[in-house]
Amino acid sequence: MSYKLLFVCLGNICRSPSAENIMNYLIDQAELSDRILCDSAGTSSYHIGSPPDRRMSAAASTKLGIKLQGQARQLQKSDFQEFDLILAMDRDNYDNIIALDPTGQYHHKVLLMCEFCSRHTLKEVPDPYYGGTEGFNQVIDLLLDACEGLLQHIVSAECC
Repeated sequence: MSYKLLFVCLGNICRSPSAENIMNYLIDQAELSDRILCDSAGTSSYHIGSPPDRRMSAAASTKLGIKLQGQARQLQKSDFQEFDLILAMDRDNYDNIIALDPTGQYHHKVLLMCEFCSRHTLKEVPDPYYGGTEGFNQVIDLLLDACEGLLQHIVSAECC
């Protein structure tokens, strides 16, 4: 039995694939790869099939030494059943995810990524797409903090 995490942003090429890859990196280090599975998706269909943004990949490589992998896909209603926790990068993503579940049956599974930060005070992961290098580096720092907190939460909740 594994615990499944889904990271969600707008286009699934910057923030959510970074969160997925950083989380997988931390899970590997903790030797929990057989118990925690990660995926990512976007609320929009803008970039379906695209690899992670090259600027985001460069930031992840420079700051953490990890190579971002994956292909963009769009969030589906079936993801509510498939995943134990769905992590939105910002309030707009959160609202779009919640809107896919009009009955509210799965609302308890949807959280904001920054709820797991311990070192940063931002409440949302900013979209770096239209900014410069510093924005991408900030997102990597923020996601590393949030992913560390998320992993601690999952392990302490004995989910795996």
